Amino acid sequence: MLDRKFILENAELVKANCRNRGVAVDVEAFVSLEKQRKEKQTQVEKLNAEANAVSKMIGQMKTPEEKEAKKEEGRLLREQKTAVQTEIDEIEAKLDAIHRCIPNLSHPDAPIGADDQANLQRFLGKTPIPSFDFEPLDHVQLAEKLDLIDFEAGARVAGAGFYFLKNEAVLLELALQRYAVEILMQAGYTLTTTPDLARNEVLAGTGYIPRGPETQIYSIDGTDLSLVATAEIPLGGMLAGQTIDAEKLPLRFCGISHCFRTEAGAAGKASRGLYRVHQFTKVEMFAFTLPDQSEAIHQEMLDLECRIFDGLGIPYQVVDTATGDLGGPAYRKFDLEAWMPGRGNGGEYGEVTSTSNCTDFQARRLDARFKIKGEKGTQFVHTLNGTAIAISRALVAILELYQRKDGSIAIPEVLRPWVGKDEIRR
Repeated sequence: MLDRKFILENAELVKANCRNRGVAVDVEAFVSLEKQRKEKQTQVEKLNAEANAVSKMIGQMKTPEEKEAKKEEGRLLREQKTAVQTEIDEIEAKLDAIHRCIPNLSHPDAPIGADDQANLQRFLGKTPIPSFDFEPLDHVQLAEKLDLIDFEAGARVAGAGFYFLKNEAVLLELALQRYAVEILMQAGYTLTTTPDLARNEVLAGTGYIPRGPETQIYSIDGTDLSLVATAEIPLGGMLAGQTIDAEKLPLRFCGISHCFRTEAGAAGKASRGLYRVHQFTKVEMFAFTLPDQSEAIHQEMLDLECRIFDGLGIPYQVVDTATGDLGGPAYRKFDLEAWMPGRGNGGEYGEVTSTSNCTDFQARRLDARFKIKGEKGTQFVHTLNGTAIAISRALVAILELYQRKDGSIAIPEVLRPWVGKDEIRR
């Protein structure tokens, strides 16, 4: 979340940012409530001082009647203070509700627009878009012909949007994980496998909505736990409530996790097959940094995503995400969109990774801080996240791009050592 003092001192900037992001937040109400809170707080302090003064005078009273009168006066003052404090608590609850809805600021270079149609292409990957001398199939058709994915069995077991990977698709999933992990290890990222569950306060801290009509999260009834939508959630929670020495930053983590998403409202051909599912495996990058390190680490994560997909021989474009499509925590976000021949009419780009600089927005919610040796006080860290590989979408791109006229699929060269073969045939 944004610093409360910053919001009050920069209300017009915050309102403009909310408009650019398409977020309906009553910043004026926040400012008004904060003014009321301060006035009430002054009343509480005055009543408390008066009650303390009366309490000291009780012993100076000469008669029992005078003492009782002073006690009654003190009791009334404390009751008034309690009543005003109750009003403050109610105001604080309203302030907190508005505060948590105010999104992060946006990078000055982020394109302004309502949705992904306003995203700005920054550059293309090294691999050109291929041309086929046959009518290419989409990954669902390919998977059926080559016995790679069973959507029907997945639906029988868990409902639509679930699936079984089979045969070489399983080997490809494992190979993609190992391929990404090797690159991230070389880049100095600490490897982790993360819990599939997290406390709701950690989800809220990282900017996800655990419950409610707009949630995309599966929650566990009767508990304060939810299934994680991304390893960003448990990785971000690692430093919740902690203070770390500045000398130890940046901390870079690679998290391998299952991801669970309700994908409420998702439908249409663009969501066909593996592109938008309820469960998938992902290798995630996450970093805690000093404030002056975060932009450089953001570029580092983007470079690693490009290195991974250039190595796979997958054509892609990198787009600068528009303000209306950033999501609450992100200050700036880049999406890497792979070319998928089976999307649209003749192929389209589809998002396969994203990387976000969340500055101190998540850290304020999580209370993740750093301390500089020899200086008083603490400051909030910056947090960043980036997808190394979302297995399901990477599989879509590989199956469709590497298909051959005879119905077989070539295995990307960098994955062959882990898959153990060069091609997939019936």
